[in-house]
Amino acid sequence: MRVLLVEDDTRVAGALVPALVRRGLTVRWLESGLPALDLLDEVDVVLLDLGLPDVDGMQLCGRIREASDVAVIVVSARGEVDDRIAGLRAGADDYLVKPYDVDELVARVQAVRRRQTPRRAAASGGVVRVGDVTVDLDRHEVTAGGTPVPLSRKEFGVLSLIVAEGGAVCRREWLLTELWGRAGQAENRSLDVHVATLRTKVGRASLIETVRGVGYRLGAVPDRG
Repeated sequence: MRVLLVEDDTRVAGALVPALVRRGLTVRWLESGLPALDLLDEVDVVLLDLGLPDVDGMQLCGRIREASDVAVIVVSARGEVDDRIAGLRAGADDYLVKPYDVDELVARVQAVRRRQTPRRAAASGGVVRVGDVTVDLDRHEVTAGGTPVPLSRKEFGVLSLIVAEGGAVCRREWLLTELWGRAGQAENRSLDVHVATLRTKVGRASLIETVRGVGYRLGAVPDRG
């Protein structure tokens, strides 16, 4: 996995870079923020400090999010709740307060990357077939046995994310965060209702399988056309 570390503290970077490399990551380090905008297509995750010499870290986070869907983890000594909220609102996928455990950082890097992968797969578009069910990710259209299936925006969102995982399990928490922005009781109930409605509308009860206590997955491996 390719990581871009944006950190102006040479002492911090000098300890962190080799620790990440030892854990199997490929790391590129920048001491200032603006050059990061030219490297977004070359990395999978950006570790972003907020106290940068050339640009406000929050502003840079927003510019990164406008330019790319690359995963961003803010890694900062600013640990107040307002700072964390501001970072997430600026577009960060996660926020870790210094000092931190390197293994926790690596776990968070892996987690945000897992969340990004199906999102990018869905965004890449194309037509996916699961048995006689066809999902057109570009046109937001679904057919079953050649018959169009009208779905709401949220129903299609649930289906497209599950389809994009290619048969792997979609954890409930991830689906809820992606589609509702939170994982409360009301959202949990709504997800179950949407899945049940999808099964009914498509007319294929086995299309989406429930993995008890974990989430959902496709009942068959899809073909991408």
